Amino acid sequence: MFSRIEYFKSQSFFVLGCFSLLVFISCKDITDSSLKTNSIIEELDNGAYAKSAGRSLSLTVVMDNFSWQHKIGEAFREVLAAPVKGLPQPEPLFTIRQMNQNAFTGFVRKSRCFLKVVEGAPKGFKVLKNEYARPQIGIVISGQTPEEIISCFQQNKEQIVTFFKQMELYAKQQRIKRILPLESIKEDLQLTIKIPRSYRLAKKTSDFYWFRKNIPHGGMNILVYAVPQDFFVNSKSMPQNIIRLRDSISGHHIPVDKGGRFITEEAFSPYIKPVTLKGFSSIETKGTWEVKNKYMAGPFINYIVKDTASKRLVVLEGFVFAPSVKKRDYILELEAILKTFTLSP
Repeated sequence: MFSRIEYFKSQSFFVLGCFSLLVFISCKDITDSSLKTNSIIEELDNGAYAKSAGRSLSLTVVMDNFSWQHKIGEAFREVLAAPVKGLPQPEPLFTIRQMNQNAFTGFVRKSRCFLKVVEGAPKGFKVLKNEYARPQIGIVISGQTPEEIISCFQQNKEQIVTFFKQMELYAKQQRIKRILPLESIKEDLQLTIKIPRSYRLAKKTSDFYWFRKNIPHGGMNILVYAVPQDFFVNSKSMPQNIIRLRDSISGHHIPVDKGGRFITEEAFSPYIKPVTLKGFSSIETKGTWEVKNKYMAGPFINYIVKDTASKRLVVLEGFVFAPSVKKRDYILELEAILKTFTLSP
């Protein structure tokens, strides 16, 4: 579980740029805006023609065994295998497979995401797009000493995680081939979203849509709805407003057994951060839902999109019920689907 809130200090939101097909710069210049990205990876039709492979959120790390087992590997694992925020049980950001350079050949080079370390070379950071397969992102970190390599990695760790995460989201979205016909949601909520046909429409009103999908041992859920822009009152903190929004709207629409109610888990505060989605100032929230007075709970991911032109807040949420199984990849699928939305003019 988790126990802290990531507050943002102002109501302004940051916008992050796209990265180029190939970047190679010294680590001292790593603050260049071309390396800051929160957008879906672009121009992935260029480069190698072989199809990339790998399970969701898998990462191939290419470095010698000694380095992996000692301080370079420790520094990398601390970041790349850190627990995912918002999940009820600890799960790593990426499932890592480490190998020596001489093993990184043939089919292994088709890994969708790889991170390569070059020791004994000038300190630097390189981003490769579709080098051996597509879609694919590779990152090369070099340095004369372990200290230089660790320093370069630490300076770029946020960008590195973002690059790999965006690649995984892109790969998930590319697999959405057959979608539900949803003309009514465009009419009711003035938006579109690509919901795979593996989901079914469980409930709809003029301003609330609920989609469900069965999975082994549980289910996956998507909520799409809108509320007036003034739903958030200034007298409450942002976390309080988000919890009030979720508990009042979702709690009203999601049916549960008598004596229970679908709410935000009460014992722990969710993680909150500002993001920009499709050019709109938004808030991302990750946390745990529960059915009050019942033994039911699970993770959720929620986006509140500020649609200033229509004076409303559009809410996109995915949540999972899958007791006793890992949930990281389920949340990734939901995030990928939610980020296919577009607001109609």
